[in-house]
Amino acid sequence: MARAGVVLQEDVQLKEGDFGELPDQTGQKKTVKSFTWTNKNKVSVQIITYGGYITSIKVPDKQGNVEDVVVGFNNLEGYLQPGNRYMGATVGRVANRIGGGKMTIEGVPYNLIINNGPNHLHGGIKGFDKVVWEHYVKGNQVILSYHSPNLEEGYPGDVLVNITFELTKNNEFFIDYKATTTNPTYVNLTNHSYFNLAGHNKGAAEIYKHVVSINADKITEVDRNSTPTGTLLPVADTVFDLRISKVLGDIIQKIPNSPGYDHNFCVTKGSEQGNTFVARVSHPGTGRTMEVYSNQPGVQFYTGNFLPEGDTLIGKGGFIKKHGAFCLETQIYPDAINHKNFGKSVLYPGEQYHHTVTFKFFS
Repeated sequence: MARAGVVLQEDVQLKEGDFGELPDQTGQKKTVKSFTWTNKNKVSVQIITYGGYITSIKVPDKQGNVEDVVVGFNNLEGYLQPGNRYMGATVGRVANRIGGGKMTIEGVPYNLIINNGPNHLHGGIKGFDKVVWEHYVKGNQVILSYHSPNLEEGYPGDVLVNITFELTKNNEFFIDYKATTTNPTYVNLTNHSYFNLAGHNKGAAEIYKHVVSINADKITEVDRNSTPTGTLLPVADTVFDLRISKVLGDIIQKIPNSPGYDHNFCVTKGSEQGNTFVARVSHPGTGRTMEVYSNQPGVQFYTGNFLPEGDTLIGKGGFIKKHGAFCLETQIYPDAINHKNFGKSVLYPGEQYHHTVTFKFFS
């Protein structure tokens, strides 16, 4: 385990602390650690070892005023509550929905827990967002590790996951996911941070002012239960065409059969290998801008449609409400295990799942 203290490297300070305690299976208290990076541009990021949550990202505006731009909770208890909406969580073993909770791998059928209408969602009842990860500090990097045993939440294979997090002096926050398995299985990891670049507690009124662009010429069609149908739909001449920047408030109410965006966008990849530009979101009033780059083929754009409309979910800056934040979750196409045209989804022994994403901030 890493020792408590402060690491200085490349103009970035990394500090380790305690975020709270929870009992383990033997009834003993287990400490949840926090790691906070701060660079000389006054950008800071905090993660915790419980669920691999991003609990804070602070970014200055064009006047130098620093605000936290991710929605979340003040303490561990907030992240432990049922209905925390995966705010900042590391999501797995499989992010997004698996239609009917059913999949077949190498001719063997598997029935997974149904926890979202007719679907299996975000790894089940106890996904990766509900475990305490082991941690290791290497220079300016924090590596979180978790061993997911065979048939955990119904998934085959022992899977070892290592996730590397790092903030740079250039306001780039890197997440690098790697996984291996002992048996053919389905792996699709992501981070589920909810962003509001005006400030985490500024709500829907400011979200509607955000300007969004997404580098995608198709989406994966979904039915009324948000289950992918297997069809890829061109975005041209629709409200899903975000290749040219649009003000969110001008289009969010025009999504067919949905109270906002909750769709996988198929990222337009260039001929180059590695990370591709995925999305750019800016808040004109503050000047804060975030760009996303990834090696994944898809990104789920979600506008907090199912956050509560009333005063029922208390966050670190007041009540968290519908359309108060947005998510950009890089991923393999959802439910790819059940749609051959969605690309490779099965991880085999001897292979490595590798997913990289970078969030870059400007003001």
